[in-house]
Amino acid sequence: MALKMVSIDEFTGVLKVLDSGLRVGGEKGSAAIGDTDNPIIRHPITHLPYVPGSSVKGKIRSLLESRHCPKSQETGLPCSCGTCLVCQLFGCGESRNIQSPSRLVFRDCQPTGPTRDAWEQAGVDSEVKTEVLIDRNKGLSYGRIGPRKTERIPAGSDFDFAFSLRHFERDPLAQYYGLLAEGFELLNKHYLGGSGSRGYGHVQVVASDGTTMDQHLRRKAQEAKP
Repeated sequence: MALKMVSIDEFTGVLKVLDSGLRVGGEKGSAAIGDTDNPIIRHPITHLPYVPGSSVKGKIRSLLESRHCPKSQETGLPCSCGTCLVCQLFGCGESRNIQSPSRLVFRDCQPTGPTRDAWEQAGVDSEVKTEVLIDRNKGLSYGRIGPRKTERIPAGSDFDFAFSLRHFERDPLAQYYGLLAEGFELLNKHYLGGSGSRGYGHVQVVASDGTTMDQHLRRKAQEAKP
């Protein structure tokens, strides 16, 4: 079926690292003594931390699938039916089931100017958290495992945030906006990146109008209703 693109809606705002550090892992280039065991991802030229758009997109998708996609709930894998709202928005991983192109694009999130200034003034752009596996009977380090050093983006850091939504003829825009609003709300209630069960990755996305992104999208959903 031919699809005529009507427009591309762009959304901007700020991804805020709230009250806990954020860890999105990068590659470890060397194994020098005293190095961090689990470094964060950094821009290859500026060497500053950033948040990949793929991390935000994948997290929101997985949260929505865990609520709305029975097959994903059974298998733990991304939905590949090709027809549900999640597949329409985020894409279908099974080529034979693709019914239409994906509609969402998430941009990489670079640190805002004030955050870069704060990092420069402090002389650091990350923190290293040390963790140790504890023998709960003895209250001592268990089996000589640890300490393990994990790098995180500090709480209070902000990142420029942007994503876009392609709009084709006959698309159920109100449903799209409503589902995305739910996804951003779930992201705020859950976590982004790794080690969320240990307190990492509490984030919130604030739209450019000052409301949270889920509130902004719910208003868009109301406006899009026929």
